[in-house]
Amino acid sequence: MSSEVAARCDAKKLVRSPSGLRMVPEHRAFGSPFGLEEPQWVPDKECPRCMQCDAKFDFLTRKHHCRRCGKCFCDKCCGQKVALPRMCFVDPVRQCSACALVSRKEAEFFDKQLRVLLSGATFLVTFGNSEKSETMVCRLSNNQRYLLLDGDSHHEIEVAHISTVQILTEGFPTGGGNARATGMSLQYAAPGSEGTTQLKLTAGEDANGSRRPSTVWLVAMHKAVKLLCESRDQ
Repeated sequence: MSSEVAARCDAKKLVRSPSGLRMVPEHRAFGSPFGLEEPQWVPDKECPRCMQCDAKFDFLTRKHHCRRCGKCFCDKCCGQKVALPRMCFVDPVRQCSACALVSRKEAEFFDKQLRVLLSGATFLVTFGNSEKSETMVCRLSNNQRYLLLDGDSHHEIEVAHISTVQILTEGFPTGGGNARATGMSLQYAAPGSEGTTQLKLTAGEDANGSRRPSTVWLVAMHKAVKLLCESRDQ
């Protein structure tokens, strides 16, 4: 991808919506695959009462719309202002208690795990049915749209074209707990080809001989896939 095309893909603009200020991609097609569309607000005439506590709206009890789900609530049930990066809001926005809880959980991904994906990690990479593996650094592109693999060769996989992902694990820690992630198998639609292509990533060692960065990257990618599926199902 040329620097000119990359710059065009990363270009953003500030827009004002009924819900607040948003910093969105200049071109809709270049939006993050983890993003969510703003919901349609429930019309005022269709919600005479709070949709959570059933309080009747009047001069003293005003109605507010949750910026994440679009439903109508009283101030008590929709008084929290929480960051909502999946909709590109510049500032924290008003959300109902249920949506605020979800947004706070997602904040860990955008504050921590997304940084891990952007930094990348070392893997042994196998394409298709090949018996040969190549040591490559895999990371998420800055615009979150591509998985970039760099080694002796270079590959770019569009995240939106990934169809299935399986995290590969082994064993269980002594005393119980979760199995340790050792790799990832994914299928994606490659441009210009029919069907899907398989890619396998096996955790590799970094310059210090540690596999921990790769394991942490796999955990972050597992969370990213969940958000990707939610965005598709919206």
